Amino acid sequence: MNTPPPPHTAVRRNRLAALSFALCLLVSGCSVLGAADDATDGAGGSGGMKVTLVTHGGKGDAFWDRVRRGAEAAAAKDGVDLTYVGDADPAAQAELVRDAVRDKADGIAVTLAKPAAMRGPVAQARAAGIPVVGLNSGIDAWRPTGLLEYFGQDESVAGRAVGDKLDDLKAEHALCVVHERGNVALEARCAGMRKTFRGDTDNLYVDGSDMNAVTAAIASRLRQDSSIDEVVTLGAQYGLSAVKAVRQAGSRAKVATFDLDKDLVEAVEDGEVQFAVDQQPYLQGYLAVDALWLYRTNGNVSGGGTAPVLTGPAFVTRSNVSAVARFAAAGTR
Repeated sequence: MNTPPPPHTAVRRNRLAALSFALCLLVSGCSVLGAADDATDGAGGSGGMKVTLVTHGGKGDAFWDRVRRGAEAAAAKDGVDLTYVGDADPAAQAELVRDAVRDKADGIAVTLAKPAAMRGPVAQARAAGIPVVGLNSGIDAWRPTGLLEYFGQDESVAGRAVGDKLDDLKAEHALCVVHERGNVALEARCAGMRKTFRGDTDNLYVDGSDMNAVTAAIASRLRQDSSIDEVVTLGAQYGLSAVKAVRQAGSRAKVATFDLDKDLVEAVEDGEVQFAVDQQPYLQGYLAVDALWLYRTNGNVSGGGTAPVLTGPAFVTRSNVSAVARFAAAGTR
């Protein structure tokens, strides 16, 4: 028959057990109550989850740096192994999506600047059981293309809002500068602006890969037509080029733009740019990666798979720019 230990012995053993438990927690070297040492994160587990983000962004474009930073922040939070790749050529971008399928990614996020080029690769991903979400470009194409979710700005709505803004500012003749011909998002911005702006709107197509050429093209157009009193560009760096062009041409035109960066924020603060339309690219990258993690770990689908999650538009003007200036300086707005 087993004889119970004396009371003082049991107390000593309990104290020793408690001390061992505390030491275990301090060094994080043992499991608790038989739990697995290699626990996975999230409700369904995300250990080793691989996500590939494929954009149409070219090298050296600060806009895509902010998309990438947002994606990296979400990946770090969720324990996701993130691969970021991009190519402005639609055929090359499509091949990058196929590479992600061949690499057996657990999730793919893709931009749809040229939706037709993405249909085949997205279909391949779906056939392989890989969820695909969209961001930034293709708000009218993400569901027909077969994407699970979409995060971005409704470019037509944003364009119409800019048209209303120009009316409020008493503009009469706007030049909409398109830096990538055929990009559905950029075309939608100018088309939306034309729908609501009561003045005249002309499109100017420029080579967005050559900033000196952009400046020269805008300046030339302003010299040719002195009635242009507003230049609207579709990216922050092009807004700064427009400021230079206005000076070179000796024009009276004002400048407004889509998108932000640190230098553009300073231009708004100085009054060189009237306003910027912020679509929050950092948020787009963050939400796209986080959505894939949530889908894997908890079966969540933002917007129910039928509605996009809008990240813009928001107007940044001289009156409110100070609220975003420090974030822009950090490279996240």
